[in-house]
Amino acid sequence: MALLTNIGLFSLVPWIFLIIIILAILASAIKIVKEYERAVIFRLGRLLGAKGPGLFIVIPFVDTFRKVDLRVLTFDVPKQRIVTKDNVTVDVDAVVYYRVFDPIKAVVEVENFVIATNLLAQTTLRDVLGQVELDDLLTRREELNKRLQEIIDAATDPWGIKVTAVAIKDVTIPENMQRAMAKQAEAERERRSRVIMAEGEYQAAAKMAEAARLYQENPLALKLREYQMLNEIAREKNLIVVTSGVATEDIAKMVGVMEGLSKRKR
Repeated sequence: MALLTNIGLFSLVPWIFLIIIILAILASAIKIVKEYERAVIFRLGRLLGAKGPGLFIVIPFVDTFRKVDLRVLTFDVPKQRIVTKDNVTVDVDAVVYYRVFDPIKAVVEVENFVIATNLLAQTTLRDVLGQVELDDLLTRREELNKRLQEIIDAATDPWGIKVTAVAIKDVTIPENMQRAMAKQAEAERERRSRVIMAEGEYQAAAKMAEAARLYQENPLALKLREYQMLNEIAREKNLIVVTSGVATEDIAKMVGVMEGLSKRKR
């Protein structure tokens, strides 16, 4: 009986191995990709197409596949030493936002689309920024970002890559150039200050000329202004006002006016 039992167990061993092999093949044949992924499948080297999202089946040892992420990806463009159009050396880095819109092209048309896009962004950054002056690089970033995005997007379109945005992060200027820019800004502020002062002098001179014309047309008003000034001077008790070249009758008039003003104040 025991011998028969052992023979029965030995006869089951091949079946157990066969079941294990079948399960392993099925496990390797069933694949799953997420909602934001696609699997580009090759059968014996020939392209079959893209599968996903969800579950799909491949033939083990015959089919191979490569997953491609369809989400928006980013990478930093390392600092690039750039000589601007006005011969200023600056270090510029940027960030690139892109996504794969055609997974088949991203796998078939280029060996590694991530590295290729990164290197292309570095080259384009040096080429485009080398054609602008430093002032434009500092003040026209949005325009330059759009121009970089359009150029890189046009170059990566055959690879199934869509570049959605490019942003210049930082522009490092040499220290001597920073000092020169600070002096230029200080000189500009000094120029504006002098212009404002000159405009103020011009307006004051214009008002004084207008007042002179009014006094010239009305001598009595000029005389009253003189009396007013003498009255203001006479307010100080310790001051003596001396006038020369004034007629006696004019002096009498001035004294009368000043006395009248004093009584009115009392």
